[in-house]
Amino acid sequence: MSDTPKPPARSRREVLSAGLGALAAGVTLRAAHAEEPVVEAPPSAPPDATKVLGAPAPPRSERSPFAPPPTVLPNGHISGPAFSPIHTFHGTITPTDLQFQRNHGGVASIDPTRWKLMIHGLVERPMVFTLADLKRLPSVSRIAFLECSGNGRNAYRNAKPDATVQHLDGLISNLEWTGVPLSVLLAEVGVKPEATWFVAEGGDASVMARSMPIEKALDDTLVVYAANGEPLRTAHGFPVRLLTPGWEANTSIKWLRRIELVDQPLMSKDETSKYTDPLPGDKARQFSFVMDCKSVLTHPTFPTRLEGPGWWPISGLAWSGRGRISRVEVSTDGGKSWADAELQGTPLPKAAVRFNLPWRWDGKPCRLQSRATDETGYVQPTFREFREARGAGTDFHMNSVRTWEVREDGQVFFVPDPEAA
Repeated sequence: MSDTPKPPARSRREVLSAGLGALAAGVTLRAAHAEEPVVEAPPSAPPDATKVLGAPAPPRSERSPFAPPPTVLPNGHISGPAFSPIHTFHGTITPTDLQFQRNHGGVASIDPTRWKLMIHGLVERPMVFTLADLKRLPSVSRIAFLECSGNGRNAYRNAKPDATVQHLDGLISNLEWTGVPLSVLLAEVGVKPEATWFVAEGGDASVMARSMPIEKALDDTLVVYAANGEPLRTAHGFPVRLLTPGWEANTSIKWLRRIELVDQPLMSKDETSKYTDPLPGDKARQFSFVMDCKSVLTHPTFPTRLEGPGWWPISGLAWSGRGRISRVEVSTDGGKSWADAELQGTPLPKAAVRFNLPWRWDGKPCRLQSRATDETGYVQPTFREFREARGAGTDFHMNSVRTWEVREDGQVFFVPDPEAA
């Protein structure tokens, strides 16, 4: 037996009170700890990589810790746009995970083994296709841009000098798409002569639907299941989406589930309350599918600061829904004079092309602009020309020339209305 005195007996209420107090204290400590900022260690590398055995081959290639990936912005919302960081890209192909997003009912999650595409309406043989059915058919791959019709709205309305090109014009992506021509599927079902339009419908919570003329279906529209060599990402329509090259991105229906052949437009909510463009004189544009010729500078733009006079690269992207870009000009004096930029590679139809121009900055304030021309002869309009044609209330297809100001200290800012200053 021990002579150690026993602790005094405690009631059940005292034990519970003590336990709850300790729990509360622990929660408080954990909450305080959670509020402390997490400081990540900076990446490190050996002084001489030739003297150290490298790491084993990873299951997939990751980005270098010395080059952390940018993100689409904003993110985390259910409905609305997420802008692509186009100012961080090189070349013309958009990284698969950094495509812009525009969702109307969140990102749909669809089991590819249960996915089906129904084609019906004014057809001889209504049919249902599975993903396996599509992959048995001859596929094609093509590079094409995808641009939201609202891209550029932030540059046209309430723009601020400290806006980034991502915020202004980041609703554009350019990828290699793989799928089956819609014309092949329509040949299978047999289109009746009275079918002049088709309706494409998505399988997300918004049940997005757009009407399009049958000519587009028979021309270059694709039923796509891969992009940049891999299955579509979930946020971009997995397992299958439509691609209508050169047309506003809302017609490239994500999570495609149904195509109906009809003899007139559906007049869905997505082509009446949305994607109808007000014009001066109490008029409106509807079914304005084609994305106009456009170019944007990606460097130098805000928040870039040129470190001093000397040679600096001017670079950007240009595209047109009517075909190839034939010319891009750059001005360093606010549009008074223009110089031809070099187009990187051979321009492809309805695809983005990068342009470059070496520029010697003399250290004085100046204004930078780019102006694109496509193979039809269409020339990208100035801000004033665009406003006179479309009016202050226009909401889509905003493709006017953008202006960036380089100040004497080298800091670059956006100029919302170059004619007003």
